[in-house]
Amino acid sequence: QVHLVESGGGLVQAGDSLRLSCAASGRPLSTVAMGWFREEPGKEREFVASMRWSTGDTYYTNSVEGRFTISRDIRKNTIHLQMNVLKPEDTAVYYCALQRTGAQSYDVWGQGTQVTVAS
Repeated sequence: QVHLVESGGGLVQAGDSLRLSCAASGRPLSTVAMGWFREEPGKEREFVASMRWSTGDTYYTNSVEGRFTISRDIRKNTIHLQMNVLKPEDTAVYYCALQRTGAQSYDVWGQGTQVTVAS
């Protein structure tokens, strides 16, 4: 069984920075990708950023490109999301996700961490 635990959320002012972390525990099969998604109340969960595990290639949604950076610590099975120049519209619950080999999409999810950006 694989578990993902996020940390690092909180309340900040517009323009501030936050760093989210996601630690994977258990015995995952080979990992295809890990990523971050976010969900606002009443809206669908949306993709934020991801990293392809074999190559380290990163992908971002347009609204965070240039402000957010996804990184990893392979030895610790951890990924991070550095969020700079935060905006009120970045307010959401952020979820870490993992896609295991054989899965068609992300199949392991964390419990989420709240990020609130005050204007």
